[in-house]
Amino acid sequence: MPRASRRFSPQTLIVLELLARAGGEWTYGLEIARATGLKSGSLYPILVRLAERGLLESSWQDSEMPGRPRRHAYRITAAGRTALREVAQPGSPAVLREALR
Repeated sequence: MPRASRRFSPQTLIVLELLARAGGEWTYGLEIARATGLKSGSLYPILVRLAERGLLESSWQDSEMPGRPRRHAYRITAAGRTALREVAQPGSPAVLREALR
């Protein structure tokens, strides 16, 4: 099994794929949770790990509505796109193909 495929869980790959499809736009954690179906207890540790590895950027952003709290937003980095491409090569393990469906 290629080394790259062992670095990511299926859930992590789903998050990376979602953010890659966002085209570099900032995406809020709640939007990621809704799109992936991941619970916050699973999602936020994934986001933190990806950011620590330089695969995502994170930013606190002001709410568009006055009086609302700031929100954490995420976007994929060039390194994140490269890592995703490495594991999405033809012949990737079945678990990856399932995660990227």
